[in-house]
Amino acid sequence: MKKLDKNEKIVFYPGSFDPFTIGHYDVIKRASKIFDKVIVGVLFNINKKYFIDKEDRTNLIKKTVKPLKNVEVVSFNGLLVDYLQKRDIKIVLRGLRAVSDFEYEFQMALMNRGLNSEIETFFMVTSACFSYISSTIIKEILIHNGDISNLVPGPVFNYLSKNRERLLKDRFSNGKKKI
Repeated sequence: MKKLDKNEKIVFYPGSFDPFTIGHYDVIKRASKIFDKVIVGVLFNINKKYFIDKEDRTNLIKKTVKPLKNVEVVSFNGLLVDYLQKRDIKIVLRGLRAVSDFEYEFQMALMNRGLNSEIETFFMVTSACFSYISSTIIKEILIHNGDISNLVPGPVFNYLSKNRERLLKDRFSNGKKKI
C-alpha cells in the first residue's frame, strides 16, 4: 500500500467494475484532471458471484488506466469507510448516468457520511455519449453474442472475447444464473 501525500487532493472511486466499461474509464480520466490522485478500488464482496474474478478485474483496469500517471488501482473488501480510514482518504467519487442512479448513490453517500463524518462524496455526471452503458447491459449483450467492442476498453474487450465461453459456462453452470 503506497503512502499518500497529505497535501494531495485524493479521491477514491470504488466499484465492482464487472466488467469495466468505457463509461467508467471516462469518469476516471476526467477525475484525473481534477484531483492530484485517483485511486480506483475494485470491490470484492464474498456474498456476490462475479462474472470476472477480482484479480482479473483489477489487472484489466490497471492495463486500461496505465497512460494516466496519477491513477492507482487497488482491490478491497469490507466497508468502504474502513478502507478509506486506513488509507486516510476523505473523498469518494461516484459516477452518475441518470437520475435513477442518484437515489441509490445519495443513500450510500449519506450512509458513508453517517459512518464517518469526514467522508465527502463527489458526484460526476457521465458524458452523455456513455449514459446508456452499464456493466449489466454489457453482460447481456455478451450472453447473446453481440458486439461490445465500442462499450469496453481494449484490454477488457480482448479479455472478454478470449474468455467468453468459460465466463458464460461459469455463469450458467447447472442451468442456473449465478449473477
